[in-house]
Amino acid sequence: MEKKTLITAVICDLDGTLLDTENATKNILKEFLGRYGKAVDAGKEERRLGKMFKESAVDIVRDYALPMSAEEYAQAIMPLYHQKWNQAKPLPGVNRLLSHLHNRGVPLALASNSVKKHIEMKISHQQGWKEIFSVVLGGDEVNHGKPAPDIFLEAAKRLGVDPSNCLVIEDSPVGVRAAKASGAKVVAVPSLQNQDDQYSIADTVLRSLLEFQPELWSLPAFEDWVQNVLPIDPLHVRGVIGEGVYHDGYTSFDIVSGK
Repeated sequence: MEKKTLITAVICDLDGTLLDTENATKNILKEFLGRYGKAVDAGKEERRLGKMFKESAVDIVRDYALPMSAEEYAQAIMPLYHQKWNQAKPLPGVNRLLSHLHNRGVPLALASNSVKKHIEMKISHQQGWKEIFSVVLGGDEVNHGKPAPDIFLEAAKRLGVDPSNCLVIEDSPVGVRAAKASGAKVVAVPSLQNQDDQYSIADTVLRSLLEFQPELWSLPAFEDWVQNVLPIDPLHVRGVIGEGVYHDGYTSFDIVSGK
């Protein structure tokens, strides 16, 4: 990583960075294309990662030779996405990081290629997120979406911070390119696995936000470690709790596979 820069604000992408909308909606396109005898091409969908929906709609209609216009496709499929957004969960480490930065007065912005009203719908299902972000910016509010830097430049402007003092957290290659072009520092948490070359321009690449260390960016350090153990959101395991072992103030349990 380069010489430490004074970071005074954090700008985050939403889908795939903070919120796991992919798992909540992963079968929608597959089922929609199936109506027309088409199958999802994983390679094509990877290349669309991070693009604005209106751009993706044009590409999808063309790539799969669908018998409709991009506008008709959008009108048909978008309600199916709306029904699933309430099932999207925060990715590992996200709530911890957002709460930590917000509670310590670090300005936070959301900058997504999604339409703003869709961003607001998605975060409405996440407790406290509306209050955490002082700026919410959609791709429909700037002239050019990612990979152009417009959205990050505008987010920095609305935060009242120079882009060079912003840290952007992104999951897509187009988002990383846009953030770097804005002059911000960039932490990449890749959605595309085993494609490190596409994220090489990021200042840091993490496997998840559980690895994020705020102090490396002149941000307040976490203070919630317990006996050198990192607290994370509860893991839901299907099974039967077996015998517990008490040690040093804590009890651990064996889990027997459920039937």
